[in-house]
Amino acid sequence: MAKIKKKGTSGQAKNFITRTQAVRKLQISLPDFRRLCIYKGIYPREPRNKKKASKTSTPSTTFYYTRDIQYLLHEPILNKFRDHKALAKKIARSLGRGEVGDAARLEKNVKPRISLDHIIKERYPTFVDALRDLDDALSLLFLFASLPSTSTVPPKTISLCQRLCLEFEHYLIVTHALRKSFISIKGIYYQATIQGQDILWLVPHKFVQRVTGDVDFRIMGTFVEFYTTLLGFVNYRLYTSMGLVYPPRFDVNSDEQAGELGAIKLQGNDVDGVTASENRSAQEDEQDTGNAVVQKFADELARQPQHSGHLEQEDGLVEDGVATDTIDQFEVQGRGADVLLQPSTSDTEVGSLFSPYSFFLSRETPRQPLEFILRAFGCRRIGWDEVLGDGAFTNDPNDPSITHQVVDRPLILQPDSLPGNEGSLDVMPAPTQGGRMPGRTYIQPQWVWDCINQGRLLRADQYAPGATLPPHLSPWVKPTKPTYDPTVPLADQESEGEVEEEEEETEESDDEQLQKLDRMESEEAPSSKPGLPELLTGADDHGMDVASGRSDDVSVEEFGGFTSDDEKANGIDDEDQGEDARSQHQKELEAEAAGLIFTESTDTNGGPTRNGKAKSVDARKKAARRRKEEDEEMERRKMMMSKKKRKLYDKMAYSNAARHEEAAKLRSKRRKLERAKG
Repeated sequence: MAKIKKKGTSGQAKNFITRTQAVRKLQISLPDFRRLCIYKGIYPREPRNKKKASKTSTPSTTFYYTRDIQYLLHEPILNKFRDHKALAKKIARSLGRGEVGDAARLEKNVKPRISLDHIIKERYPTFVDALRDLDDALSLLFLFASLPSTSTVPPKTISLCQRLCLEFEHYLIVTHALRKSFISIKGIYYQATIQGQDILWLVPHKFVQRVTGDVDFRIMGTFVEFYTTLLGFVNYRLYTSMGLVYPPRFDVNSDEQAGELGAIKLQGNDVDGVTASENRSAQEDEQDTGNAVVQKFADELARQPQHSGHLEQEDGLVEDGVATDTIDQFEVQGRGADVLLQPSTSDTEVGSLFSPYSFFLSRETPRQPLEFILRAFGCRRIGWDEVLGDGAFTNDPNDPSITHQVVDRPLILQPDSLPGNEGSLDVMPAPTQGGRMPGRTYIQPQWVWDCINQGRLLRADQYAPGATLPPHLSPWVKPTKPTYDPTVPLADQESEGEVEEEEEETEESDDEQLQKLDRMESEEAPSSKPGLPELLTGADDHGMDVASGRSDDVSVEEFGGFTSDDEKANGIDDEDQGEDARSQHQKELEAEAAGLIFTESTDTNGGPTRNGKAKSVDARKKAARRRKEEDEEMERRKMMMSKKKRKLYDKMAYSNAARHEEAAKLRSKRRKLERAKG
């Protein structure tokens, strides 16, 4: 007889364990269990069948892998948690005896320190793994760096987050690793590329943050504690790989004066009296020597006789004895091979986008993001008003070396520049606050973001103060064909007959509104003959309704023949044709009296012509006929599909129709705005 299996020893019941069972097995409290799971990266799991995974009749809600909990049994932090629990008992005992001094001494000297260094090395074996997990870390640390200090968020944690974030931004500035940025309602998105890894994080706007009570800051504080350790490791590796001292020197006085990036002072490693600048010069000398060796080798190869073919030079290495930094071009090798997108700009060109210019930031502009972006893309001379903080290149808005000024409000015109008050053309009015400086370009902040996203300097006149700005689009969302693209002209996105259909719908809605207004006026207007006899009103002397011999509501219409289906579909009836004929006859008489030759294509009043109406009707007919043919063809194809594929196609068609409808609404809105502008 086979051995009977005991329930709960195999299958899902063995692979999963509930949270209560895990806490009992580890012999720690529930808050400590949460902290330990966050540190180790262990998350709840969802079994396929909760009833089978649970060993009790009531299915539990939170499950973990049994092997993960078994793995936590050997974690050294468990001993720290137990020591902390024992210390808490000693402090409570001292406070109960009234020994406040002993309790303070125990908390200051005997409190165990938890180190997460071994967990960082364990979770991220390589540096690339740490870079891949840096998105959430940066977003959370930048969030805590902007929070006010409260009882749940201590000031020491906020200052640590601010310092780590500034150090990371300095690395991006030095290496020009920032690639894209986007302003949204949530905040400002940034994307940087470090060692081939794209890192995307979110920085909140510089507003006063309100800390609410519905957020559990203990859980978030645990994540912040882990992420600060992780970012410290990453910053140390990044700085040492560049030959910089870590941690960099932090100027407390500049930080108190809102220096932000200016409070961090970078220093190079000084090993045996050799500074980082000397190392850099030595590397440049070695590079020049290497180029000379390469040139000598190329000359020797050129002197040798050519056997079969000629010597091909690789792009970007050596060309005519000069090292070039040209961009590789991807050529199509085969007839049916894939065509790759050609790179437009190199990293060096993008990194030095703003290097030749000097910027001045007005008081109403966001200084912190603008300073970071401008410095990351090569600008070294950035000035701002002294009320914005310390660290500016200049605080004088009238400095003649400034080439661009970022403003976020309309400029105030000088009295001499107003119409009718023109002064001498030879004398330029003295610049005042809010006025224009000669030879300076004034732009709005969006110009900086759009330039870095497109990798080139855009036209400044489109971003002038007070001008209507172009749409600020996300650089990570590429518009597809069904969706609306505000950067493409409207004529290239409109479908056939879309404008005519919209005009027809607009005319119908206008006619309905006019009829409604006429109906309301007729109902509100008093009767022109108040003394009519009761016979005409339809009531006799006894208060009974009597049908009158003639009804005003019912009108007898003369039969004018049948209309075709096309005319019915397009709203063309005999009355419209008669009206058009009468108007045309009147115009012919007017042209004959004026001695002119009347044609149907001309209209002396500037109104819509009969040819224009006919063309719009024909366009609507063609569009309707084409859509009908496409629908019939698609129905024939669907007949050959299986039931499963047909359902899948219907879902796809439904989603595509929704996208088309949304794009049509946006195009209609843009069309109305363009018509209003004239």
